[in-house]
Amino acid sequence: MIAMTIGRVAELVGGRTDSTVPDLLVHGDAFIDSRRVVRDGLFAALLGTHRDGHDFASSAIEGGAAAVLAGRPVGVAAVVVDSVPAALGGLARAVVQGIPGLTVVAITGSQGKTSTKDLLAAVLEPVAPTVSPVDSLNNEIGVPLTALRARTDTRFLISEMGARAVGDIADLCAIVGPQVGVVLNVGVAHLGEFGDIATTARAKGELVESLPADG
Repeated sequence: MIAMTIGRVAELVGGRTDSTVPDLLVHGDAFIDSRRVVRDGLFAALLGTHRDGHDFASSAIEGGAAAVLAGRPVGVAAVVVDSVPAALGGLARAVVQGIPGLTVVAITGSQGKTSTKDLLAAVLEPVAPTVSPVDSLNNEIGVPLTALRARTDTRFLISEMGARAVGDIADLCAIVGPQVGVVLNVGVAHLGEFGDIATTARAKGELVESLPADG
């Protein structure tokens, strides 16, 4: 993540600092698993089905994280917000918009997204600093986490985008603002969520609709 104080993080996401050191610097990546702490990073405390990330805030700090992005005070240095997922997306949007010369490439489709982003990363990485998703981080949490790995010298950001409902891809595009969109295919892989091929096509087409005029 681009280095910034937790005061600046709070300003960007509309939160408030809960720390005795408002100029505390965060310059490691954002992460959500307290078992895999990123040194000097930002731990996003998410509420899961079986676990609440807020319960692991202290251990994340003890492990070397700089601060926590939280929905409530957690007893350690934190930026407190109304919605941690929304704040994570807002922070990613601000970081991406602040990187000069960055080209964002977004990939979606019923099949082949992960393989295609890996192939594209292999092509772009020798050309210029490139950030691409680890594994298949392609939802409202994974897309911001990937974007927040970008630095001021990053020239290509590859964003893999999945969807469970109409509107999901449009929301993801609003975070990273792609200039290049790749729609691989429209298939039957997610008919359980979308109901029919036409709705699937409409959902995937949100990527095309989100591109700028010269995209």
